[in-house]
Amino acid sequence: MSLIKPWPRLRKGLSHDYRVLKVRQDVVADPRTGHEHPRVLIDCTDWVNVIAVTKDDELVLIRQYRFGTEQTTLEIPGGMVEPGEDPAVAAARELEEETGYVPGRVVGLGKVHPNPAIQNNVCHSFLALDCVKVHEGKQDAGEDIAVELHPRSAAPELIRSGAITHSLVVVAFFLERLLAEAPGAR
Repeated sequence: MSLIKPWPRLRKGLSHDYRVLKVRQDVVADPRTGHEHPRVLIDCTDWVNVIAVTKDDELVLIRQYRFGTEQTTLEIPGGMVEPGEDPAVAAARELEEETGYVPGRVVGLGKVHPNPAIQNNVCHSFLALDCVKVHEGKQDAGEDIAVELHPRSAAPELIRSGAITHSLVVVAFFLERLLAEAPGAR
């Protein structure tokens, strides 16, 4: 039983909509003292990440420019879950849109809260197996993605070497490892 109490929202701030997220500043009350505190919240839709593996045991990775770090990154495919969409369906859709690969089957790995201090969304991670390339991909406007194939066995070294640095991608590979090590796994 937790002794930590919720912080009641006293006032909801004006929401600024940036299409992929909404930002607002609410005023909350400290449950111990009653003092008011402003808190910035980022309202995001849920996300999916997909560790895609071909029939030849290769990882389907993507390289793209990220504006936050002003660098090109190596990642797994992923994106936003549409309203009312099942996350597993979103995972297969995002994989195909970004890479042109279609999975034979999709396995849920788990979910995490990307940054619960300021965000309200969930990132769902999936393993897509027996992926087959069916077209060149249909990237959204504003996306510039290059697809790369890497041996599946290279994932730990790609992370250790710093070739993969995106925290949610690292989490997806960790969740995959946990699944593989679970009693009676696969």
